[in-house]
Amino acid sequence: MGLEEDIKQGRKFKNEYEKLIVNLIYTNSWISEQQLNMFKPFGISSAQYNVLRILRGHYPKPCTINSIIDRMIDRMSNASRIVDRLEAKGLVAREVCLVDRRAKDVLITQKGLDLLNEIEVSSKLWMERFEKINEDRIKAANNLLDELRTLQD
Repeated sequence: MGLEEDIKQGRKFKNEYEKLIVNLIYTNSWISEQQLNMFKPFGISSAQYNVLRILRGHYPKPCTINSIIDRMIDRMSNASRIVDRLEAKGLVAREVCLVDRRAKDVLITQKGLDLLNEIEVSSKLWMERFEKINEDRIKAANNLLDELRTLQD
């Protein structure tokens, strides 16, 4: 099914550029919904998953909240609140920063590492669905998306 059918668009797009932007927004929403359904059984959100992956990438070293924010996919997310929720679940721990005693370092716990390993099984199955698309087309799509983000006003 094409975009027009998916969104039940009665009229044609003004041009392919407009269609691309609408398609990106619609597809982002679709992927977000898919991820929500994938993470729901594990009791976390996609933003929490993103923070856990960032912390795993630094493990065994801790991260500051600012370094987490710099690496987050959704920069509009409130990293402090996400870390609070992950800490309440025992998936991360906060420690006093040795360099700046006013700051707190965040470290993924073994429980957090174990949860990520469990999620990776579902994530791998979900990602395998995309392997039906030729890798050259995937590379071209990645290049296009990278190019779109370099456009200036």
